[in-house]
Amino acid sequence: MNVQIYMYKKNFDVQKAQRFFKERNIPFQTVDMKKHRPGERELVLFAHKGGAKSLINQDLPKVKEHPISYTQDESIIFDYLQENPEFIKTPLIRDGRRTLIGYDEKTLLEWINA
Repeated sequence: MNVQIYMYKKNFDVQKAQRFFKERNIPFQTVDMKKHRPGERELVLFAHKGGAKSLINQDLPKVKEHPISYTQDESIIFDYLQENPEFIKTPLIRDGRRTLIGYDEKTLLEWINA
C-alpha cells in the first residue's frame, strides 16, 4: 500500500485515520494542504465517486455562508477549493487510484483485505 493522507488541520478524523494505519504498521505519508495545495487533477480524482460537492466540508459555518455551497458547477467548485483548501473535508485518503473522503474504517479494512 502507498497511502497518502491529505489534511488541512489535525482534526479528530485525521487523527483516527493516522491511528488506524499506525496500529496496523502500514506506512503512510501526510500531505499538509496548507503547504502543498491540491491541484485540480487531485481534486477530480477524489471527487470521481461523489462529485465535487462531496469535497466541501458543509459543517463549517464559513462554508454555509459562502456561494460555493449553493453552486452545482464543478469547475467553479474545483477552482475555489484549490484557492481555499480549508473548505475541503478532511482527511482525504489515497492509495494509488483508490480514494476516500473522510474517515471510514469499513472501507479502509476492505482496502487492506483486497
